[in-house]
Amino acid sequence: MSFPQRRLRRLRRTPALRRLVAETHLRVDDLVAPLFVREGIDEPRPIPSLPGVVQHSLASLRAEVRELVGLGVPAVILFGVPAHKDARGSGASDPDGIVQVALRTLRDDVGDDVVLMADLCLDEYTDHGHCGLLAPDGSVDNDATIERYAAAGIAQAEAGADIVAPSGMMDGQVRAIRDGLDGDGFEHVAILAYAAKYASALYGPFRDAVDVSITGGGDRKSYQQDWHNAREALEEIRLDLREGADLVMVKPALAYLDVLARARAEVDVPIAAYHVSGEYAMVRAAAERGWIDGDAVAMEHLTAIKRAGADLILTYFAREIAEVLAP
Repeated sequence: MSFPQRRLRRLRRTPALRRLVAETHLRVDDLVAPLFVREGIDEPRPIPSLPGVVQHSLASLRAEVRELVGLGVPAVILFGVPAHKDARGSGASDPDGIVQVALRTLRDDVGDDVVLMADLCLDEYTDHGHCGLLAPDGSVDNDATIERYAAAGIAQAEAGADIVAPSGMMDGQVRAIRDGLDGDGFEHVAILAYAAKYASALYGPFRDAVDVSITGGGDRKSYQQDWHNAREALEEIRLDLREGADLVMVKPALAYLDVLARARAEVDVPIAAYHVSGEYAMVRAAAERGWIDGDAVAMEHLTAIKRAGADLILTYFAREIAEVLAP
């Protein structure tokens, strides 16, 4: 007896057949490598909660980016760890701040062989750990903060960033940054808006990586999105696009594939998804215990993100996946 379902099984019979009819292909060109660069160190420092990831010195960052370029990775995004922090997050816009120094150095090293992105936020640079300036009552002052974001965006553009990536989830941040960039002659610099960034419990290892903790035990739930909701994520995306975003992001990725798929169905701009530190760390931890095949799970996770609609994926697995996929 012949069953219609046998057609599906026939096309799964060999690896070559499965490759031939595969609907989704993960490519090196889909990957963005998040990299941490710390001011004032001579050697890279491992991040215990992110096995295999380090806080780079400027020298080790240069070497890493050159190797990523050699593997075909098209983009990196930089996060800075300054030596000194203050209430205004001054290092975010200081021409001699660590990310600006790193951008200039990398631009000299690799030219246009890689897209240089820079995270644009204040939390890595503030002594209180919030993504914005604080009002006298301790709340985040949205309007004062976006002025600081505009200044940081200009500093990053002057240093050589191709794309600035505001991640603070302040209202009006994209418009303020776009106006600032255009007013200073940086119309060519693109904005990747963290448009649908959730107040997730999956960011813990990242905060270790950038030495951030919120004073007084506070949180960011008043300005990052509530993880119970999906419809408002689409509205945030629409708002950021109206304000001038060139690309938008969903963060985290795996727990929000529904949001990613809905965004893909609605908008035609490139969509990024951030496979965040907690998602990476869980795979690493389970693999270290022998519970899963970490490499296989990483590939499955990233392919699922691509299948849900992402055009580019920020992931700490970028180097390893590139080594597997590179011709």
